[in-house]
Amino acid sequence: MTSQLPEPSGKVALITGASRGIGYGVAEALVARGDRVVITGRTEDALKEAVEQLGAERAVYVAGKAHDEEHQRVAVERAMDAFGRVDYLINNAGTNPVFGPIADLDLNVARKVFETNVISALGFAQKSWHAWQKDNGGAIVNIASVAGIAPSPFIAAYGVSKAAMINLTQQLAHEFAPGVRVNAIAPAVVKTKFAQALYEGREAEAAASYPLARLGVPSDIGGAAAFLTSSQSDWVTGQTLVVDGGIFLNAGVG
Repeated sequence: MTSQLPEPSGKVALITGASRGIGYGVAEALVARGDRVVITGRTEDALKEAVEQLGAERAVYVAGKAHDEEHQRVAVERAMDAFGRVDYLINNAGTNPVFGPIADLDLNVARKVFETNVISALGFAQKSWHAWQKDNGGAIVNIASVAGIAPSPFIAAYGVSKAAMINLTQQLAHEFAPGVRVNAIAPAVVKTKFAQALYEGREAEAAASYPLARLGVPSDIGGAAAFLTSSQSDWVTGQTLVVDGGIFLNAGVG
């Protein structure tokens, strides 16, 4: 971040899985407009570096595993202790530890994927709701995936978990209305360490199938999250915003 920070907005965001990649891109976008952020992740050193880049006056971190309920509780408490509020929750933490056909999917691995990708998002949403949003309003953004909208061979557990996250978004949007808006973002391939196996060594080939002729970058998702946590989206809830460089346009016939 530059040393020239915008005037504080008074708003606070809790962003999971934000030491790098999409989560960090979201944190950058929100800090750039004046929000303060609490970022989480598994690796303390990476989180410290991220806070240094974002600006220690605008960011704090909590290290831990997203599916750990105690970590969820501590992260929300840290936001309340440091900044006194949790206006926005961005559920970005996720995992995809397996690549292969669904017929051979280890069910214990599938359980782990759901625990991290879906149950943790619900846990953070519950705790943010009770700590602040129930009485004060706010917004939640769940980072889903195009893999949750259409079949994605060899990453079935991930795709099914993201489909569940999209439905969780709708459930939360219905129950948390009218004070809290809940939406999801479904990215296609974004250039992060998490997605590296999908394009490493063949980026030009991978990007060639996208109408916009490039893969996504974290700031693309950061911009979408900034919109969904702004007053410009005050009449938007329960929706999944596909941010995919136009890749779904190729699904037509002919």
